[in-house]
Amino acid sequence: MRQLLKMKRLPASCTVGDWLRRMGKEGRGLAGLDKVNGHLAQQVLTRKSGREYILDLDATIIASEKAGAQWTYQKVKGYQPLMGFLQEDEGKGEEGRGVRGLLIADEFRDGNVPSGANAVAFLERCRQKMPPGKRLVAVRADSAWYQAAVFNWCRKWGVRLVVCADQDEAVKEVIHSLGEGEWRPHRGDREIAESVHTMNGTEEAFRLVIVRWPKAQPELFDPEPYFYHVLATSGEEAAEEVVGFYDQRGEVENWIKELKSGFGMEWMPCGETYANAVFFRLGVIAYNLLVAMKLLGLPQTWHRHTIGTIRWRLYQIAGQVVWETRRVVLRLATTAQKVGILLGARRRIQQLLLPT
Repeated sequence: MRQLLKMKRLPASCTVGDWLRRMGKEGRGLAGLDKVNGHLAQQVLTRKSGREYILDLDATIIASEKAGAQWTYQKVKGYQPLMGFLQEDEGKGEEGRGVRGLLIADEFRDGNVPSGANAVAFLERCRQKMPPGKRLVAVRADSAWYQAAVFNWCRKWGVRLVVCADQDEAVKEVIHSLGEGEWRPHRGDREIAESVHTMNGTEEAFRLVIVRWPKAQPELFDPEPYFYHVLATSGEEAAEEVVGFYDQRGEVENWIKELKSGFGMEWMPCGETYANAVFFRLGVIAYNLLVAMKLLGLPQTWHRHTIGTIRWRLYQIAGQVVWETRRVVLRLATTAQKVGILLGARRRIQQLLLPT
């Protein structure tokens, strides 16, 4: 490998750490990597026919005992990066060939920074990264994004918002004001109802979709006989459709798992947050390169495969280089079909160099 790269020796491990610190501390390196990732995401979106996209927002905890790590809400020290994933709007894509899991923006944060901090600024970053002709039509997020400013931003840009609502005193009052006749069967032993609500700072009222199910055993100091799950939405679709739409957000967990487990982002190498931010963004770019390769280079049947599966099924092929009548021949222990997939992917990726 050193001969191919014309390297006399490999750099020491501290050299990589010094580079990460220099890139993160100066800020220009981190900003430059953000431009690289933004350009990559825009190139993928430009080459796909879909025009309307759903933005899924979520943060994840990366446990760490580094000196600069802060305590998280899960009572472990670490970091809590925020990510925005794009998914093509259902029914308006390319029949299963649409974009799924493209990481449009990320923000590496200390563990004590809430997921919903600077929410509107992050939403605006995601919106501005969309190429011309592509737009966000919906946002899904957890209760950290149940904020008046988020509702107002979505209203301004015509984006449908579905978030898990905080069950504060005002929301509980709405729940208990519903009559028994307003509840209808939903799934199994669950019931569903809806109401209109507002909070300080919102420019318009929004809907609350409430799902309840009975407790298996009453609690001694809590007379409430039901568990509740409350969704706040600015959309006008049926309550059951709101719940189904929000449930699809569970796919985000798989994308985060792919980023952390598949690309080694479960561990941070440095004690400084700004250096780890550079390392994490490099992982984001690598993750998006895989998404791009699957969407633009591989057949549709490979689009849902993880990096581990692709390595195992496509790249981990035994081979032998031999000389035959003055020719160098590479013998592969695989099928012609798999070789065809590799050559086809290589040809499609080479075609991406052509202008769109």
